Amino acid sequence: MKPTPFLLVALGALAAVPAARPQEFALKDGDRVVFYGDSITQHGQYAQAVEAYVATRYPGWTVSFWNAGVGGDKVSGGWAGNALTRLERDVIAHKPTVVTIMLGMNDASYRAFDPALFDAYSQGYREIVMHLKEALPGVRLTLLQPSPFDDVTRAPGFAEGYNSVLRKYGAFVQELGQANGAAVVDLNAPLVAALEKVNRVNPLLARQIIPDRVHPGPAGHWVMAAALLRAWKAPAAVTRVDIETSAAGPRLARAENADVSGLSSKGPYLEWKQTDQALPLPVSFKDAETELAEMAGAGIESLDQQVLRITGLSSGRYEVVIDALVVGRFSEAELGAGVNLAREDTPMSRQARPVSWNVGDRHEVERVRRRLLTAPGDPKAVEAAATLLALDARSQQERQGLARPTPHRYEVRRSYAFR
Repeated sequence: MKPTPFLLVALGALAAVPAARPQEFALKDGDRVVFYGDSITQHGQYAQAVEAYVATRYPGWTVSFWNAGVGGDKVSGGWAGNALTRLERDVIAHKPTVVTIMLGMNDASYRAFDPALFDAYSQGYREIVMHLKEALPGVRLTLLQPSPFDDVTRAPGFAEGYNSVLRKYGAFVQELGQANGAAVVDLNAPLVAALEKVNRVNPLLARQIIPDRVHPGPAGHWVMAAALLRAWKAPAAVTRVDIETSAAGPRLARAENADVSGLSSKGPYLEWKQTDQALPLPVSFKDAETELAEMAGAGIESLDQQVLRITGLSSGRYEVVIDALVVGRFSEAELGAGVNLAREDTPMSRQARPVSWNVGDRHEVERVRRRLLTAPGDPKAVEAAATLLALDARSQQERQGLARPTPHRYEVRRSYAFR
């Protein structure tokens, strides 16, 4: 028979060798990141998701983010200024070390392929890349192939469909990135695949991925964010803790990105203290938009692995309790295989939520500030923009504080609940 936690004698945890964290993630401590683009970037949810990931996964890092998306922009610029003005004011002024660029939706003018429009796009895009490289020596560029126009859930307006035109523009972006040593990420194919996958099951639901055929909804932005994070080789692990139980007592077999102490069995339960070095993503897997994103193939959970694994438990169901909050009930087989606590309502996920709110508020501050900076010769607008810039900087510092992990008390005990 397997020994139960009730019979285990109180023992301190043996030291576990922490697993090394991958060091290949494209971002690093001290980076300054600007997302440059049109209204799809201005809406900003994919950029916000990436920022929230970095803030919660690397709470000890100081990484700054700015959203420089403007509705209607082309490679030549738009209502907020020409491309040179936009780059100097909205990108270079922040002295970024990393810049992402996504342009093209407006450049092709929503009609069949036009060689003259394509030539203007390719020339203008080359000038943007050249200007950034000259003004920001060593800047790391990520060129994002244009996200799709939805020709899946609704009939194309002309024979080839507008998205086939955007794919041609994306092929140019791929070539340009390769020629300039820039990373290139395809945001078109993953969203098209998402549309096709959901459309086969529920056509009306599939339309919510890109509701107006141009601007992705929350689920569509998560598909893009996940694609960008994977291209940047974002680590999947939040934390991983493996505990082995036996007649001799509990033993900490592995602790990845977490400090575990005081592991023991006292009476009818296991207990320990744990301080994680990261938080889970600020998402709820029970939210309808998250469910749609996962249905569409975003794979958010695969980037959000907060695993607790306990082997050697006797047959039955167990409660995982964190800071006196029952976060889940699992069988001994489920715990033996490992459960992902990022899916549950935990004290850590509750701490992560304000990080997301902070990021969303900041992106709105930046949008208003950009608008103020376009008011020519208005000293009050300039003064207000400077105030918002200072507010943005304070908010970025607050975001880092919100994500700072705290110690938690864990218990694993028999569950006598009926469900």
